[in-house]
Parts: sequence; structure tokens; C-alpha cells
Amino acid sequence: MNEALTDLLDLLDLEQIEENIFRGTSRTSLVPRVFGGQVAAQALVAAGRTVPADRLPHSLHSYFLRTGDSGAPIVYSVDRIRDGRSFTTRRVVAVQHGQPIFHLSASFQTYEEGLEHQVPMPAAPDPESLPTAAEALPPYREIFRDPGTVERLLEARGAVDLRYATTPPWGTVGEPLQPHSQVWFRTQGKLADDDPLLHTCLATYVSDMTLLDAVLLAHGRGGWAVGDVVGASLDHAMWFHRPFRADEWLLYDQESPSAHGGRGLGQARIYTQDGRLAITVIQEGVVRIPRT
Repeated sequence: MNEALTDLLDLLDLEQIEENIFRGTSRTSLVPRVFGGQVAAQALVAAGRTVPADRLPHSLHSYFLRTGDSGAPIVYSVDRIRDGRSFTTRRVVAVQHGQPIFHLSASFQTYEEGLEHQVPMPAAPDPESLPTAAEALPPYREIFRDPGTVERLLEARGAVDLRYATTPPWGTVGEPLQPHSQVWFRTQGKLADDDPLLHTCLATYVSDMTLLDAVLLAHGRGGWAVGDVVGASLDHAMWFHRPFRADEWLLYDQESPSAHGGRGLGQARIYTQDGRLAITVIQEGVVRIPRT
């Protein structure tokens, strides 16, 4: 386990203030605003701490309401909506400076047997054959608007081994492609075997990193790193179908069915390396062309 992953696990280990109130911190060295995946993951941690250990998340639905301040703590207030025989529902509001910045609803379920089918895993190259971020990013240094972008991206993704199976948005600036992107990811180190909620929260963290790439590819845009698009996550939904480990390779197969009105939609499926459909993700985000 590298230092960045250790730091991320510390961020997800929220301080409990009251029975249903938790406090989290952020990394302040990267960008002034809080990374959306961090807030979503911390909110899911807060919800999970109020649920019996034998019930795991099967879905979450969330809205990003305001930009988070990475220099201030975030307070997560959990509302215990319902505790049923099989399902548990929680609502979480993340607050900074007296204002809500994020809202999450999550449902947890006790495992049970049922009907079984899934969409097959798409073709993808072996993750071990793909370049690491440290190998893939430096050649694009001249394309990025800020000379320090490579280092910022490497630091921001230091806890995760994320490898592009298709061309990243900044690799095809000015050349519109099909709105489809694939990345493999896993944590930079092994995780505990007895904490499946942690694996779910880490996948939630990573799911906000690249989901709108397909929107950018469709228009030949490089995104914030290049400076030809201004964007932010608006909402984020996930469905957890089957068990998985965040420290083993997961294929994030992403596409965009639509962009309109200053917004872009991304949808994706996350598969285990042996082909099991683990997660479905949908996100809409602001995608604006900067004003000149």
C-alpha cells in the first residue's frame, strides 16, 4: 500500500461527532475545490456506519449542490429513513460553512439469492499491457494548459492505478471520436478482506474521475486539463450488482448518449477482470465551452 492510498483511507475514516453526525477532511494541496468522488465516498461511509454490517449498498443517488472547500472540514448528517427486514435506506447531507454542498440517498440490502443474468463484458486489452499514468501522462505535457498539470494528475490519482484502454480526451484534441472510453483501475495496494463497504466506497471515489470523458471525446475536447471545457458533476447514481474488490482490476466501460444545453450525460458499466458485471454508473455534468 503506497502513501497516497494510506492517505485516502484516512480521509474515508470519518470522525464520529454524534450518533448520526460525522466529520471528514480533504486534501488541500491539489485544487481549491473538493473532488466530487471524495464527497460521495465519504457520504457513503457515513451512511454505512449507521447500517448493520450484513447489509451492503445496492444503490445510491446523489446531487452535487455547491463547490466544496478543500480547506474546511465537511460535516455529514445521516437521516435514518427506514430499516426494513431486507432493506435499509439512509439520506446524507454534507454541509460546509453552514450550507449543504452534497446530498445522497443510499439503499442497503441483506444478501439473498435471486434471478441471474447480465450484459456480457466488452472486449478490452489486458490491463497489465497498458502504460501506467506515470508513463502515459508526460508526453502530453505540452498540450496541457498548465505545465504542472501532469504532476497534479499524478498526485490526484496516486492512490489508484488507472490505465486508459482507449485514447484519453487530451490525446485527440480537435478530432471528434465515438463517445466511448475504457479505463482499468484498482487501488495501489491490497485492502482488508473483512470490509466490503470500504471496497464499495473506493469504487465510488474512482467512479467520478473519468465518467464524462466520453462526452469530451465526441467533440474532440480535452477537458479542464487542456482548458477547452469548463465542467463539474451535477448528479451521480450507482447500482452495485455483484461483489467485487477495489484492489483487483476493474474495467470501467463508459459512453455518452447525449450532450445538450450545457450538460453532458455519461453512463458506464464496471466489470471484474473475470467478466462479472459489478456496477452500473450514470452521471450528468456541466460541460460548457469557455467564454473568450
